[in-house]
Amino acid sequence: MLSKFRFLQFSATLFSSASSRQIATFSAKFRPQMEMGSATNNNGKLVFRQLFEKDSSTYTYLLADASHPDKPALLVDPVDKTVDRDLSLVKELGLKLMYAINTHVHADHVTGTGLLKSKAPGVKSIISKASKAKADLFVEPGDRICFGDLFLEVRATPGHTLGCVTYVTEDGPDQPQPRMAFTGDALLIRGCGRTDFQGGSSEQLYNVCSKQIFTLPKDTLVYPAHDYKGFSVSTVGEEMMYNPRLTKDEETFKNIMANLNLSYPKMIDIAVPANMVCGLQDVESKAS
Repeated sequence: MLSKFRFLQFSATLFSSASSRQIATFSAKFRPQMEMGSATNNNGKLVFRQLFEKDSSTYTYLLADASHPDKPALLVDPVDKTVDRDLSLVKELGLKLMYAINTHVHADHVTGTGLLKSKAPGVKSIISKASKAKADLFVEPGDRICFGDLFLEVRATPGHTLGCVTYVTEDGPDQPQPRMAFTGDALLIRGCGRTDFQGGSSEQLYNVCSKQIFTLPKDTLVYPAHDYKGFSVSTVGEEMMYNPRLTKDEETFKNIMANLNLSYPKMIDIAVPANMVCGLQDVESKAS
């Protein structure tokens, strides 16, 4: 019986965005004999860095398999303004950047995926198929993005936008422990993403957080796409206990979200069109 997972691996033959099946035929093998790496007690396998872009309060995450000969790496939610910084760090650490991935189509900043592709040939952009944005590769729930002998599982967590996903390190002695969840704007530290534009749904967000994130082990580290209060990391257990929105019942949560009275995102009219084309709106418009 075929595994429910599909795989992306840096050594596999990559398909262009025009491919009808994208990554469905990837045949990369998971190697069970690998050493265990950890986000908090790193024994040399996992390279992990949390990076910050101050104007949009965005976190970008660098992950790599340092034990693999090629030291393959990926960036989660890169920002256009900090592409040079991120590439310099990749070079300094002796890594090979393979993927630039987004948790969703951002409305508050322009993604750095397009610039990364132009400045680091061979890098492939990844986003969820449900986002309907352009990328080299599209992921769906249950897919795995492999980088060396480590991988991220894709979980659908819509509600902030239709195409939101959470990337989660998998369980097992050969993977980073405690597990790590890159939640984008779905689950924030003591908060969550707004649901009043881009196909948002409070009901949907409440349910996916409950079923896709809060079912993870309580010590799973939560790394969001943004923080506005100075926090850098939380855990699933903390958010289940202390999140002021998601600890409420569903009707109360929906009422909270309906009365946030948030201002219109100042970057949305620039960011969303650009991010729908991998962050290269100006380049594509000039070419057309």
